[in-house]
Amino acid sequence: MWQPMSETLPTYFISHGGGPWPWMKHEQPGVFDALEKSIVDVRQELKDRPKAVLMISGHWEEPAFTVSSGEHPGMVYDYYGFPDYTYRIHYDAPGSPELAQRVQDLLRGGGVGAHLDPQRGYDHGTFSLMQPLYPEAQVPLVQLSLQRRLDPVLHLQIGRLLKPLRDEGVLIIGSGLSFHNLRLRDARAQMPSHAFDAWLQHTLVDSPPHERTWQLEHWEQAPYARVAHPREDHLLPLMVAVGAAEDEPGACVYHQDDMLGYWTASSFRFGAVPN
Repeated sequence: MWQPMSETLPTYFISHGGGPWPWMKHEQPGVFDALEKSIVDVRQELKDRPKAVLMISGHWEEPAFTVSSGEHPGMVYDYYGFPDYTYRIHYDAPGSPELAQRVQDLLRGGGVGAHLDPQRGYDHGTFSLMQPLYPEAQVPLVQLSLQRRLDPVLHLQIGRLLKPLRDEGVLIIGSGLSFHNLRLRDARAQMPSHAFDAWLQHTLVDSPPHERTWQLEHWEQAPYARVAHPREDHLLPLMVAVGAAEDEPGACVYHQDDMLGYWTASSFRFGAVPN
């Protein structure tokens, strides 16, 4: 199945919004419209070329990198305080044991331990993004966990090891948030989220590849870094997406100054769009 294709797919880091938002449009009218449009635009620019999606979600951490390998993954409702019906929603995309094995082989081939988990279901960092991207739920979908130490250098390395998948029709997406401080949901978030986003724009879009890598390895030196990410679980998927397209240009594909009212948030593409 995983044979080379004629075109190389780009990678993405997508800010995935809050909770199971695609199912809550009547309760949150307009809140995530700009984000949803940007995700639909990603599908359009890819022209439905991906044979499968590999999702690195900020909502799954393990002591060692772990790959979901079930044929029919279930759901992980890893949120709280939402309406009862959001704990019964389903995103029924098939898994891909073959892709899971390919991911494990690539990581192990690069000297990085990786496990398979046939029981792992889709968490909301995955299904909330995939619902607007592929609402038909027909594209095979595999998740890769973060490694619990949250080392940026290691997650950049993982991206490098996964790069061959881009030539095999696999769309690599890092799902997180460019600003993720749940204790700041008011006007106090405006300055730090704006400043950190400006640093991301300069680092990911304007900087040459070698400087971009160095800046990401030392991301804690960015303005308001630890305000933007008290814990970097929602930033580390970015490292994987960049590592898999390390020498290629970055572009901003979504930007909003008022996500959830006060957050500046962005999403990015790395590598060229297929012709």
